[in-house]
Amino acid sequence: MAKTGKSTEENLWQSANKLRGSVEPSEYKHVVLSLIFLKFISDTFEQRRAELVSEGKEQFLDIDVFYHQKNVFYLPEEARWSYIMRNAKQADVAIKIDTAMATIEKNNKQLRGALPDNYFSRLGLEPSKLAALLDTINNEDTLKEQDKDIVGRVYEYFLSKFAIAEGKGKGEFYTPKSIVNLIAELIEPYRGKIYDPCCGSGGMFIQSMKFVDAHKGNTKDIAVFGQEQINTTYKLAKMNLAIRGISANLGDVAADTFARDQHPDLKADFIMANPPFNLKDWRGSNDLIDDPRWSGYDVPPTSNANYAWILHIVSKLSENGTAGFLLANGALSGSGDEYKIRRKLVENDLIEAILVLPQDMFYTTNISVTLWIIAKNKKSRTLKQGGSSKLLRNRSGEILFMDLRQIGEPYEKKYIQFNELNIRDVAATFHTWQSNMEQYGNVPEYCYSASFDEIAAKDFSLVPSKYIEFVNRDESIDFDTKMQSLKQEFAELLHAEEQSKTDLLRVFKDLGYNIEL
Repeated sequence: MAKTGKSTEENLWQSANKLRGSVEPSEYKHVVLSLIFLKFISDTFEQRRAELVSEGKEQFLDIDVFYHQKNVFYLPEEARWSYIMRNAKQADVAIKIDTAMATIEKNNKQLRGALPDNYFSRLGLEPSKLAALLDTINNEDTLKEQDKDIVGRVYEYFLSKFAIAEGKGKGEFYTPKSIVNLIAELIEPYRGKIYDPCCGSGGMFIQSMKFVDAHKGNTKDIAVFGQEQINTTYKLAKMNLAIRGISANLGDVAADTFARDQHPDLKADFIMANPPFNLKDWRGSNDLIDDPRWSGYDVPPTSNANYAWILHIVSKLSENGTAGFLLANGALSGSGDEYKIRRKLVENDLIEAILVLPQDMFYTTNISVTLWIIAKNKKSRTLKQGGSSKLLRNRSGEILFMDLRQIGEPYEKKYIQFNELNIRDVAATFHTWQSNMEQYGNVPEYCYSASFDEIAAKDFSLVPSKYIEFVNRDESIDFDTKMQSLKQEFAELLHAEEQSKTDLLRVFKDLGYNIEL
């Protein structure tokens, strides 16, 4: 591939996307990512095979245990990239790819349920475009930068680009990396069990492992648990994690977390999640009224799953567990059963911080979103920094509110992302508040530490603008009141328009013309 000054992932994306043709991004992503996965595991297989030859162990070349002991997948002849490329120009190459995927699953139990099932044959991608795509991916040496995780970078880049291409209402499988990085820096998942109840393509787990590596921890101290409802996304997650060599329990199958919790007895030390925003009819045909996950709280309303996700997460936390998760801003001030649950969460001293994020951070929606930090034991947890531990001060009843809407930088022209300095500054503020109140100070338009009494006086609203001081921005507008006013104004305008139309028709009728509108 010609040198263009662009990264490997950028060049590969441009080449692969040109070959997409009329195939929808939602379909095409499985084609491209599956082939990248196949190329990578074939390259690692061939590398291990060469090692065995150099060690004089030719008699063991087709014994899978000699590959598995080095965390390499064993591939029979018909499942290898070299075999696919020898047949790339044949009319039945799609069938051969599907056969390769099925063979790989059969021979590697950790990949069961991870790979597309007869996908290439069913999709019907033009043979010439499929052959050209194979050639494009074949040009990439997936092992040339093993220490820099080139395949992981390509996978991550492609997931983000496909999420952008799919647009609003789609791309639920991907949470922007800078948000995941921020969550990891805030909750610090150094060791223990980490869980994501709606894990998408597995991005939360990958960034958690990167966090541990960056802070000189040991990734072997982390056990990964997750669940994902959409079958194709479940497969993406398993492939994504397999490429990184991350062992994870994502449940036996793709399944609804509410209707079929595949980790009923799990108590996680860390939870990171980006649940579907404002999910309606989440109970489906299931009753779930007496579900133990709501024990001690009111039953979450059927109309919106936001508080069902919150209580599910709370129920999964260990005695000293911490969670960082995203919700639409409406959860900060909902009424009815949501109010009752929110009030009990505050009274139970579970909410540690509420951070409002900028608009346009997500590829699927442009609404402003809130990051919640929940801690099961705010009184006696320890803070990990630079490999050392520090006992946190007693912050009973306090909640830190942060407004991050004025930070971040442009990304892909119309999106916003946090840079490393943004993430470091926000995390520093949060951890200073946790451990040293003498050094922490409220900052207008940025952060405020509210006591229980202050929150109770605001009727347990968690809207940050009710607590943070604003000097240059008018944040005193009550959203619900303003919306009611706008609704009334809009109704009056519609009524006036209807009246004008009636008067105009009467004039034409008086002139002898009947007009139908």
